[in-house]
Amino acid sequence: MEQFVKYFLEFFYVVIGMLLALTAYKTFTSKNHPARFGTSLFWLDLGILFACGKIFPDWLNGLLVVLLGILTGLKQVKIGELMAVDEEKSQASSEKIGSKIFIPCISLAVIAVLITQFTPLGGQVGIGLGAVGSLIIVILLTKADAKTIVGDSDRMMQQVGPTGILPQLLAALGIIFSQAGVGDVIATGISTVIPEGNKLAGAIAYVMGMVIFTMVMGNAFAAFTVITAGIGIPFVILQGGDPIVASTLAMTAGFCGTLLTPMAANFNTLPVAILEMKDNNGVIKVQAPMAFAMMIFHIVLMYFWAF
Repeated sequence: MEQFVKYFLEFFYVVIGMLLALTAYKTFTSKNHPARFGTSLFWLDLGILFACGKIFPDWLNGLLVVLLGILTGLKQVKIGELMAVDEEKSQASSEKIGSKIFIPCISLAVIAVLITQFTPLGGQVGIGLGAVGSLIIVILLTKADAKTIVGDSDRMMQQVGPTGILPQLLAALGIIFSQAGVGDVIATGISTVIPEGNKLAGAIAYVMGMVIFTMVMGNAFAAFTVITAGIGIPFVILQGGDPIVASTLAMTAGFCGTLLTPMAANFNTLPVAILEMKDNNGVIKVQAPMAFAMMIFHIVLMYFWAF
């Protein structure tokens, strides 16, 4: 079964790679694209990484990732011609479908959870199958043809751009930080500020550390290992804090940082790109009051629940 799951995951990665390669092709064949060579190379490079990264040696994958960074840094990844949208037809479809449009989104999550909980396939395969299931529901709801599906996928890919791979890069960076001993450095620095045995100060440091580091990393999962090793264990858990309660609250506290950073591309940058918002920080500004309120709430809960 474990081998089957691996093959199943590779199938999804190859499909993603093919979609990225299609975007590369459409970009390259667009004569009016402002940077068609660099942009098409970026999407082709990323597609190759998804589809063939498993069989490539590490040094080659590393070079391909570096190339992604170079192309992005030189501003060679730009949006070109996208499939035109018939506004009248789109409005008519919106009015006809109404709130049913949320069914595919909810179905994706439900399918993924059911597969994760009741099959040995695991969460990653569950998300992949959930995506397939929600796509089928979308087709049934909208009666969309293959051309529309491919065109909309390409449009979303180009609108999101390089920020779409930020979560993967940040997760990898979290592992690197952990291996490099960043947690030990943080623990040493915090120990000079927090009085020994002060539980409230420990709770504040753990929560705020997760929030701030999540803002830097853009990912609470990436921040969790480093901050728990550097702050959570020495200043909360070893002071008598319940490890389950403290670590759970620390993780959800990290999500407060997610609400406040553009590094959380899938939450704060992706909506800006898709909705073509004029204010790049518009999503963050709306979320900020709730984020600060939740930070305070987490500190109170950790102090009274964990100890």
